Amino acid sequence: MQSIRPGEIKGALLACPRVSLLRLSRCIRKAPAWKTTFAIAVACFIYLFFVVSRLGEVASRDKHKYRRKTGASRLEPDLREAADFSTAQNADLYGATPKSNVVYITLKAKREKPALLRGTVRPESRKKITAIDNHIQHDAFNAFDKTNEDEWKPRTAQDNEIHMIPGINIHYTLKNNGHEDSPKGAHHSYIRIYSERAPPWFSKEDMHALRFLADSRIIGIKEVSSGLLLFEGATGGTLRSPDKVVWIQGGPVCQGRCGLLKRAVDMSEVFAFHLDRILGLNRSIPTVCRRIGFSRDGDQSPAVLWDSSLAPTDGESHSSIRLTWGAYQRSLKHKCWHRGITPRAEWGCTSIHHYEWSKLALFDFLLQIYNRLDRNCCGFKPQQEDRCVELGHHLHCAEQDNISLVHIVHRMHDTRRLVFIDNEGYFDRNEDNLDFKLLDGIKELPEQAVSVLQSQRLRERLLQSLFLDQMYWESQGGRQGVEKLIDVIERRAEVLLTYINAHGIKVVAMDE
Repeated sequence: MQSIRPGEIKGALLACPRVSLLRLSRCIRKAPAWKTTFAIAVACFIYLFFVVSRLGEVASRDKHKYRRKTGASRLEPDLREAADFSTAQNADLYGATPKSNVVYITLKAKREKPALLRGTVRPESRKKITAIDNHIQHDAFNAFDKTNEDEWKPRTAQDNEIHMIPGINIHYTLKNNGHEDSPKGAHHSYIRIYSERAPPWFSKEDMHALRFLADSRIIGIKEVSSGLLLFEGATGGTLRSPDKVVWIQGGPVCQGRCGLLKRAVDMSEVFAFHLDRILGLNRSIPTVCRRIGFSRDGDQSPAVLWDSSLAPTDGESHSSIRLTWGAYQRSLKHKCWHRGITPRAEWGCTSIHHYEWSKLALFDFLLQIYNRLDRNCCGFKPQQEDRCVELGHHLHCAEQDNISLVHIVHRMHDTRRLVFIDNEGYFDRNEDNLDFKLLDGIKELPEQAVSVLQSQRLRERLLQSLFLDQMYWESQGGRQGVEKLIDVIERRAEVLLTYINAHGIKVVAMDE
């Protein structure tokens, strides 16, 4: 057998492509023109199909990576306009225990970095509005000079046309100047629901109250204590800005259904109301954000439902019950009214049930409301703008047992339960300066509230809940601003859960 040299094999392999190309060239020249054109067209089509399919795969892969990075969907502040008012009224058809069907809020898959620790009201803003000598001025009074007890005089006749009427009532006609104190039409509501039902933590009464506070037409208004304004609203007829408002002096505090207009600096009370309902405490009064059209600048302010069932309070502690810090701590040790046991007279118990203090402490700690249980700021380092520093109360912490608690209120027909009022929270306090004195003496915490904090769903529920209040949502800068406030509460919740484990705090069911 004749051997084949390596050089001959290499030459044969190099010659094969040349031979194939020559044969293909001869076939093309000999074939008819229409066959040649058809073959070229088929080849081009196959090549184009391959290129397009590859580009589609690359685009789909890039889009999938972007979604994983930024989240499946986001709710922008202007996602859509408020729901039709007639559609929103369907929420009145709730069942006793409805199943939530709120789907208009989604969470980001991963937050890129923590939001900066900021609050609704910064310290410098609080300093400007804080009342030191009981000369609190409301925005609505900026356009007036009070000349005598029965007369109000507008500063400019162009903005307000005034009509003097003998007696105690004064009517004045408003020009809106671009600001309104109620929705633009009969089919618009500032409480928006994009689902068949409202979130389950709101009762039917809550929703009625929120719509009244947000959408009612103001028909009368008067000044009450501390410069706050009480308005009487009407929900019948067309919801629009009123042509006339009656300033009322004297007489009953509220003849119909009323709301209390507070200062713009108290906007955190809106957030506090939603947090209270989500945690299942149900101790605060319905509160919404409302634009006040009859003020000079038309700023938003919190509107709180006027509750005539609250027990009378004194002028010093603004409480239905006089209680010092020392007496409060002794009542915690004796667990007043726990398990239906009537307390002894020497224990110094009040009418408040033992579990109410646990709910109050948890609520105040998350929002850092110190003015109720720690009015002298003895449990943290206050800022110069804090009220306790301006009034010099922080210097009296040596005798803490004699310090009175404030804003301890109950209803006249229910003396066992507390009502959380004046829930002025602070979001500008770092985690290393939290007021743990609010938790002193607390050995149990409500199971339902703690389970919400542990469920990792607090952010989702707060977003769903706060989104209902369109005016508040927009006043905080939309979702981005609301997320910053939720960041603060989530970090405090983590601190609280750590405190519970470290101090052996019991988590028990505190049924109604």
